[in-house]
Amino acid sequence: MSRRPVAGCDAGLAWFKSSYSDSSDGSECVEVAAASDAVLVRDSKDVSGPCLGFTRTTWADFVPYAVER
Repeated sequence: MSRRPVAGCDAGLAWFKSSYSDSSDGSECVEVAAASDAVLVRDSKDVSGPCLGFTRTTWADFVPYAVER
């Protein structure tokens, strides 16, 4: 698998929240940031918590699948 937990993943990155949130206040979302060697994903309700890192290739393969749903 191409994902891994990433410690201290905030590191001044620009995080973007999903526009497909299930709640009107955006509290049930994930946030995504592009790091130099990975695409990082975290829970928007726990921004200081853990996040997952995906290779850019794996993320690019995932996005079309997620968008069509």
